Amino acid sequence: MAKDPYATLGIARDASPEDIKRAYRKLSKEWHPDKHKGDKAAEDRFKEINEAYEVVGNAERRAQYDRFGTTGNGNGAQGGFGGFDFGGFDFGQASDLGDLFEGFFGGGRRRSASEEGASRQVRLEIDLQDALHGARKTIRLRRMVGCLVCGGSGAEPGASLISCATCGGTGQVTHQVQSFFGRIEQRTVCPTCEGRGRVPEKPCKECRGEGRRQESSDISFDIPTGIEDGQTMRLSGQGDAGQRGSASGDVLVTIRVRGDPRFRREGADIHGAATASVLDALLGGTLTIETVQGPATLQIPEGMQPGQIFRLRGKGMPVLNTSRFGDHFVTVTVEIPKKLSRAEKKVLEEWRALKNE
Repeated sequence: MAKDPYATLGIARDASPEDIKRAYRKLSKEWHPDKHKGDKAAEDRFKEINEAYEVVGNAERRAQYDRFGTTGNGNGAQGGFGGFDFGGFDFGQASDLGDLFEGFFGGGRRRSASEEGASRQVRLEIDLQDALHGARKTIRLRRMVGCLVCGGSGAEPGASLISCATCGGTGQVTHQVQSFFGRIEQRTVCPTCEGRGRVPEKPCKECRGEGRRQESSDISFDIPTGIEDGQTMRLSGQGDAGQRGSASGDVLVTIRVRGDPRFRREGADIHGAATASVLDALLGGTLTIETVQGPATLQIPEGMQPGQIFRLRGKGMPVLNTSRFGDHFVTVTVEIPKKLSRAEKKVLEEWRALKNE
């Protein structure tokens, strides 16, 4: 690149990835060739914007540029490499010097010597009562587990791990390549030990030297009280075992809480409904309310209006990772009787006459 990508995009050097993306979208839309047909300067500007984003929009390339290609340091991409002019070379897919150096020197893309196990994702459906009280659950998962024969080392029992003959225990192999710089030594991950530097003297026959094998096994864990639908639990180290004793991955359990037709949950709060008689609405009374925690008594005041909402404090769900509870909100409707006895009608007629006096 001939220009500072940060200056091209009009952003600070410590701009976040989100800021970089926003600046790129704005400028690319503004300078798109479709809006400036036939304008060569606009085409060149659009090209510069895309080249700049290819550098700072990629974490690895950005780090490489920040280290070796900063504006005005005399050593970077825009100042040239020791005065060498790269203008006549076609780098193909290498959009900056970071990719170029990685290709020649093997930097930045080396395979990690620690082959960690993969993480697994599962879904588990539970009842509302499990979320209320907590529960112990067990799932069966087919995963990679440490080999019991070799203890995860990958070596036959009695055999040991020895230095890799291919790389001499360094985990890397070096060979020379011809480039426009001249003859260069290139370091790559050793194909025999895969970067570990050691190999089994005799590979384990059970796991073929990998230190792990696949099998179905049970995983038990506790559901915390107050967990909500859609939340994910991380079971650290319960995923696939790593190769030859490397760290294991995790199991990510996404929880689905089955609904209860009697209730509607909003976080730790529960919403429900109840029905009161006309007399209770007029004169006051008590109602037995079903909550997630069991029956509770609600005192109805005189003159209650249909659809009035009452709160039962602390009768909702527990708040995750606390000792607090949400509330139960109940909407009370009034039941109007469809038929009345003669005595009831007489009393109501007398009441109406009294109201009309």
